[in-house]
This record gives sequence, structure tokens and C-alpha cells, in this order.
Amino acid sequence: MTAPVDVASSAIGGHALPPRFASAPEATPRSRRRRRGLIPGIVALMVAAATVGVLQITANLGYDEARTEFDAGRATTDSTGAALRQELDTLASTLGNADLLLQTDSGVLVAPAAREALSVAATDAREIVTPAEDLLARDLPAAEAKPGAFWELFAASGELTAQTRDLDDLAADLDSATPPLTTADTTVTDAGAAVLRSAADAAPAFESAHLSAKNDAVIALRDAASQASGTTLLDASAVETLVSLQDAAAQVVATEQAELAEKDGPLQAARMEVEAFARSLAPGVLLEFDWNQVVNNAGYNGSMGGLTTWWWDDPDRAVIELSNSVAEQWPADRSKALVAHEVGHAISVKCEDMYDSSTQDSIEKWATAWAISMGFSDDANGVWAYGYPPQSYIDAAYGCR
Repeated sequence: MTAPVDVASSAIGGHALPPRFASAPEATPRSRRRRRGLIPGIVALMVAAATVGVLQITANLGYDEARTEFDAGRATTDSTGAALRQELDTLASTLGNADLLLQTDSGVLVAPAAREALSVAATDAREIVTPAEDLLARDLPAAEAKPGAFWELFAASGELTAQTRDLDDLAADLDSATPPLTTADTTVTDAGAAVLRSAADAAPAFESAHLSAKNDAVIALRDAASQASGTTLLDASAVETLVSLQDAAAQVVATEQAELAEKDGPLQAARMEVEAFARSLAPGVLLEFDWNQVVNNAGYNGSMGGLTTWWWDDPDRAVIELSNSVAEQWPADRSKALVAHEVGHAISVKCEDMYDSSTQDSIEKWATAWAISMGFSDDANGVWAYGYPPQSYIDAAYGCR
């Protein structure tokens, strides 16, 4: 059995339609909420990136500033250390020369007090050398390669800052260690110069104690003493100066011993008196004496002979040769008069402008006039051999002393 058909409805046709047509499902409101959530994320990401960028820039700038200060501190420390090293080297050289000076001292001329002062100054100086060398032995920090990440840069900057403080402290210590070394060097140098001056000051008395020394040895002693007295630096030349001075002193002794050996014998005492007498007539003139049996063709049968050689250059010096008969007849007036004549030649080195030295006759007349001016009237004064001198020579001779 079939169901009845609604003709009206069928004829018309019919169908239930939805209120909207769509080929795809309608988007739900949830998808719109998701797009709105992306924006804050992107913003946050951008803020984070900017923050990282700022941190990176800040870290780079901070590192560069710290590195600049570190490099400056390292350069200052290097410079200060170099100055300290130079001062140490200078002091080491001075101390080395001080040791040589002390080792060279033979004890003949150097004053014991001056020697002791130099020894003490050298010892004190060495006490400040070791601490200064310890400062120089410290290892200096070196900056590593610049890192890349900001957190590494911040850490490296902090390390550089700490190292810079250490460098500044070390530079200050190095700088403060330099003045004491300079002072010590000055003290040792002054003490060394005082050693040389003391030796130079002793030279005149040493010379006076060895009057029979040869003129050349005495002149060498004087020259070395002059060099020593002007020494202000304690260097190798200062040591050489003391060596030269002491060598000259040794030569003074050696030549005197040789001279005394030559003059040894029964006439030695008289010869020494004659030489002392001659030196008393010509202070300031360096006199050397030789004795022989015959001088200037005289010496036998009671005759006396003399011969003088002198030098116009500095220092005033002469060599007087006398016959043994002068000592044999000493202290007769004629011996004194002849010696005075020879000294008149010798002392002419101090008065060369007072007479005509162009002829032998005028030279002998001058020596005779000088002996007369000194009160020696015996004709052995030169009158017997050369005749009486002009009064003008005698008058001039009074001004030669």
C-alpha cells in the first residue's frame, strides 16, 4: 500500500533552504583572537633585540675605554720601569768602580776616613738595590684578544680595570723606588771623589817627605794629584787616576832611593845640607841635584864646579850639578856663594823677563848679580869667574825671589 501523495505540494515542488549559502565553513571567532596575539610577541622580540643591541654597544664602548686605560697604564709602567732599570744600571756601575777604587787603594795616600766613608756608602747602597730589582721582576699583565659577546666584553672590561689598578700601583712603587737609588748613587760618587781628593791633598806632604826624588817623578805626582782633585765622577777614569797617582808616588820613592844610593858615602850628610840650603834660596822651584868628582872642568885641587840646567816651561824646575868639592868644603862661604850662583840660574825661571838671556855672558852676570843680591859676597859667587855684574842686574835681582 502506498502513501497518498500531496499533489499540491508535489506540483509546486518544495525544499527547505538554509538562511545563508557558503562553500566553506564559517571562520570561527577563535582565529581572529590568534592574529591579535602575534603583535605583542613581535614587539617583545623587537624590544629584546634592541636591548641586546644596546648591551652589545655599551659593552663594546666599555671594553674600549677599559682597554685604552689599560694600555696607558701599561705604557706608564713600562716607562717607569725603564727609568728604574737605568738608575739601577747606573748605580751598579758606580758601585763596581767604588769596589775597584777600594781594591786599588794601597794605603799610601788615601785618608783612612775617606776610604771608610766610601765603604759604608757602598754597603748602604746595595741594601736598596734588591727591593728595586724585585719590583722589576714582577710579571706585567697582557691584554687578551677582544671578545665578541657582550657578556664576555663586560667580564673582560672588569678584568682590564682590575689589571689597570694593579699597573698603576706597580708604577707608583717603581716611581718611588727611583729617588733612593739616585740619592745612593750620588752619595757613593761623592764618597769616591772624596777618596781621590784625600789622596791629592796628601801628595804635597808626600813630595816634601821625598825631596831627593827625581823631578820627572815629582812632576808626574803633581799632575796625577791635580787630576785626582778635580774628579767628580766615579767611573773607570777615576780608578785610573788613583792608579796613576799611586804609581807616581811609587816612582817618587823609587827615584829617591836611587838618588840616595848614589849619594851614599862619607859626603852624604854634607850633600844633603847643601841641597837643603839651595832649596831654601829658591822656594817654589823644583830642584834636582847630581854630584860628580868634576863639574865644568873643576873639582880638583880645591876648585869647585857647578852647572845648572833649567826649563822655562811650567813647572819651574832645574837640575843643579855640583862637584864633590862643594860638599867637602861645606859650609865655607865660598861653597855657599857658588851654590847661590847656581841657584841664581835655577830661579831665573821665575824671573825670565828681568834680564837679557840671549848671551852666555849676560846669563852668568845675572846669576852672579842674584847671588850678590842675596848677600853672598865671596867671589865664588861668580865674580871671580865672570867679573862683576852691572848694577842694573843687581837691582833687578832683588825683585827675583
